[in-house]
Amino acid sequence: MVNAFHAKQSAVKVQLTHIPGQSEYRQRLTADFAAGTPADIVLINYRRFAGFAAKGTLEPLGPYLDKSSLIKRDDFYTESMGAFDWNGQLTCIPQNLSSLVVYYNKNLFDQAGLAYPKDDWTWEEFQATAQALTIDADNDGNPEQYGLGTEASIFRVTPFIWQNGGDLVDDPAKPTRLNLNTPEAAGALEWFTDLQVKHHVIPSREQELAEPHEVRFLNGRLGMILNSRRGVPTYREITSFDWDVAPLPTGKSRAGILHADGYCMAAASQEKIAAWAFIEFANSVEGQTLVAASGRTVPSLRSVAESPAFLDPNAKPANSRVFLDVIPYIRSVPVMDTWVDIEEIMNIEFERALHGDIGYDEAMRLATERSAEFFPQP
Repeated sequence: MVNAFHAKQSAVKVQLTHIPGQSEYRQRLTADFAAGTPADIVLINYRRFAGFAAKGTLEPLGPYLDKSSLIKRDDFYTESMGAFDWNGQLTCIPQNLSSLVVYYNKNLFDQAGLAYPKDDWTWEEFQATAQALTIDADNDGNPEQYGLGTEASIFRVTPFIWQNGGDLVDDPAKPTRLNLNTPEAAGALEWFTDLQVKHHVIPSREQELAEPHEVRFLNGRLGMILNSRRGVPTYREITSFDWDVAPLPTGKSRAGILHADGYCMAAASQEKIAAWAFIEFANSVEGQTLVAASGRTVPSLRSVAESPAFLDPNAKPANSRVFLDVIPYIRSVPVMDTWVDIEEIMNIEFERALHGDIGYDEAMRLATERSAEFFPQP
């Protein structure tokens, strides 16, 4: 994409800095902004940009977009655009949007005599499928094959909380506390943690440390895995079995969770005109088409998402349209400058509950208490 941009704007030279690993990248962003030496353009997830925007370190991009003749607000999915608003201003331009989906090993489904997931499958069907795909041939308590793999994070269970009529916070628009002690939220948390604690279809902590769930999926010893679109480039390297994607199972209602990254401009940039020119190109049809070919993103531009660049009939997953069909049901977590801290606390307690250290109710009580200081105080 940088090369394509240079071909159009030869007077502007883009220096691309790649930092491997999400943790290292976030540390670098924090350090660079704190030192006043950020890159002109940074790619930030919607759950994390608010912490920078609140400090005034990001240049609002709404005025730039409104003057653009190359891209328009209405060209983008509103579900991704709204997630990058800060104090009523569009701060970053979303490069992508995805939801959480179920990747599944078709060969293991065939061996178990299971039908492939339907678009309207239920929690009960999902659980039964995971149980049927979990195999402990020697009955030693350590299955050779598991039915489900997942990151032990609150982000993974949140869509199920929404599907059950609950929510993470008391007021999604103006949160003042976590709201995980309702019957709806507790019911979803109990069902999800029971998948590991009671039904043992998810690897234990020890098993996960010995062989991470994504490695198990790649090795053909995991029936299903929860992930966003980002897993596709890696899974396309699989040659030993066939795989596809399905939507999340449905509870009382349908709900998915937004995954989106946006191009943001540093307020300290001395090259704002050139920086905008690149952001504008990167989010044009040409720019997003180039990135979509990698398989990693669901384009935030409607026209590219509906094009063969994304819906390539010759590339896996065969059912890529699932990512588009679920967009109307996608919801975002609250956009708060302290959300990173709140989510980290929830993750710690949820991980303990998922692996049976404490009950889900105790975990969420502790999360509520420990996160209180990061919410607006009355």
